[in-house]
Amino acid sequence: MLVAVLTYVGYGVLTLFGYLRDFMRQWKIEKCQNATEREEQKDFVPLYQDFENFYNRNLYMRIRDSWNRPICSVPGAKVDMMERVSHDYNWTFTYTGRVIKDIINMGSYNYLGFAQKAGTCQEAAAKVLSQYGAGVCSTRQEMGNLDKHEELEKLVARFLGVESAMAYGMGFATNSMNIPALVGKGCLILSDELNHASLVLGARLSGATIRIFKHNNMQSLEKLLKDAIVHGQPRTRRPWKKILILVEGIYSMEGSIVRLPEVIALKKKYKSYLYLDEAHSIGALGPSGRGVVEYFGLSPEDVDVMMGTFTKSFGAAGGYIGGKKELIDYLRTYSHSAVYATSLSPPVVEQIITSMKCIMGEDGTNVGKARVQQLAENTRYFRRRLKEMGFIIYGNEDSPVVPLMLYMPAKIGAFGREMLKRNIGVVVVGFPATPIIESRARFCLSAAHTKEMLDTALKEINEVGDLLQLKYSRHRLVPLLDRPFDETTYEETED
Repeated sequence: MLVAVLTYVGYGVLTLFGYLRDFMRQWKIEKCQNATEREEQKDFVPLYQDFENFYNRNLYMRIRDSWNRPICSVPGAKVDMMERVSHDYNWTFTYTGRVIKDIINMGSYNYLGFAQKAGTCQEAAAKVLSQYGAGVCSTRQEMGNLDKHEELEKLVARFLGVESAMAYGMGFATNSMNIPALVGKGCLILSDELNHASLVLGARLSGATIRIFKHNNMQSLEKLLKDAIVHGQPRTRRPWKKILILVEGIYSMEGSIVRLPEVIALKKKYKSYLYLDEAHSIGALGPSGRGVVEYFGLSPEDVDVMMGTFTKSFGAAGGYIGGKKELIDYLRTYSHSAVYATSLSPPVVEQIITSMKCIMGEDGTNVGKARVQQLAENTRYFRRRLKEMGFIIYGNEDSPVVPLMLYMPAKIGAFGREMLKRNIGVVVVGFPATPIIESRARFCLSAAHTKEMLDTALKEINEVGDLLQLKYSRHRLVPLLDRPFDETTYEETED
């Protein structure tokens, strides 16, 4: 309660100072650095909503140096970063010309460590680049359908255990452009409140009615399903044409895993459809990296639309949709992403094919399986150690996305800067990506992280946690030497 109150007070003080500075800018006491409407356009409807612009000017600008940091190397376990400084409180940045070497990368979605500049994936991609070139310069329906695209789609379908699959050039557009092809007016979308922006945009573009259920709350979802079937469409009371449930495998800001067995049970009970976004879970969950469906030991046939991206575990770009052959044939004709977007770049396709075959063990080695196991070990170890230190950590024990709660606005920038000083690259997240009082740092684990790297990162996180007083948890994990690897013991600490 104290932390929540102090967080609100922090935002209150920042807002007061923001209004004071806006007043000073208006009367030319302080130089106005931000883009403003021209004098002759003052009476026009403003381009921005006032609060969004106010937030950017007065709150975001103070900690802007924590984002958009330019790296100049492969986003592997370690990265090189270009040093930049600001002499006007983050309104502009200048580059010093110095490169900060060997920063431990705790921010990239490089779950299986396939973002690398040497090895089989890189060699295969380089070979395809010399044969096919970098771009395709056409859509799949015209001159842009390569044999490599066909090979990739067959491989993805086999990997997922579905009848057919289709690949797209952009993960975000896979959601935002395909949901409108599946549902429309007279349909109902039931969406988790913490779904990714791409799912939200796709749902809005579809023209379907959208209802939100509480995050991973099956009672809330069942109530919406019952109401939808009992009452039907508003005014006319006709039955809905379709009911589509939208969920993610791993929620990228929470680190939580969807309660898929219960969602599937409700889907079957109420005869609705299920759209599963596996952007963060494919490759990162399950004994052989086949995602959240394998993690729970379920059948892929129970999920109507299986969506995922190649941008994370496969170290490439683009997305896919897998499912029944009729569904994929329909999307090839009616999906905006399929009809109007340029095809995937050939070297990118080869990177996906090579990494996927490696995960499946079709390259004749156990490297892929070892990477999946290494990621699982790293995830459990890192989460357990953070809890032992007394941080509040969100999410599931097996999720490689690890949110560490910061809460107070001043601690967002402070945490990012202090970690960078210690050569650790982290992602800090605040409003509007999270609720305004739930600011956090988000770590993404990788199979490329060694135990030494994780121990170094944990030592520095512990030090910064003490410095910034981030150890809010009243439940401390007690490290027991004789305890099995994944067991947990709690001890109530004095507040």
